[in-house]
Amino acid sequence: MLIKAKIFPNSRKGGVIKKSEDSFEIKVKEKPVRGLANKEAIEILSSYLKIPKSKIRLIKGSKKRNKIFEIKIKK
Repeated sequence: MLIKAKIFPNSRKGGVIKKSEDSFEIKVKEKPVRGLANKEAIEILSSYLKIPKSKIRLIKGSKKRNKIFEIKIKK
């Protein structure tokens, strides 16, 4: 399953806003330096979706605000 996310780095508090079934806005406290914001976005997304971080992979947009994550769901 692929989901789109718009990341807002350097926010006051982290959180997730669901825009549609496969689209989210993720606010992270970290600055977009050395992938720290990406790591925090994965952590926030994993707690929101209640799945392990290992099931989430960033596949597009590592240096951009708009990202695509792959969620591995075992059926």
